[in-house]
Amino acid sequence: MASADSIPVEVAYALPGRQLILKLDVAPDATLEQAIHASGMLEKFPEIDLGVNKVGVFGKLAKLDAALYAGDRVEIYRPLIADPKEVRKKRAAQGKVMKKGAAAAGDA
Repeated sequence: MASADSIPVEVAYALPGRQLILKLDVAPDATLEQAIHASGMLEKFPEIDLGVNKVGVFGKLAKLDAALYAGDRVEIYRPLIADPKEVRKKRAAQGKVMKKGAAAAGDA
């Protein structure tokens, strides 16, 4: 439970098959980085490298030294495996091929 000397926050990290959200209380002047360290998330997931992984609050990118507010959810993001733009291009190209094929089959 938060007191006058602390604020409640959450630290979240997700893998494809697993998500962990830890609730903790931190000092009112705590930063994202301090909350991440206090959560123990780095020990639970040694692959997290704060020099590489981006972080944010509620889906918005933030710097490690950003201040936290009561109720914030600190999120640690994994590097993207595929470029979203390339995935969309491939999906759109496949859709065009499928539509052409479907139209040709309907004309027969």
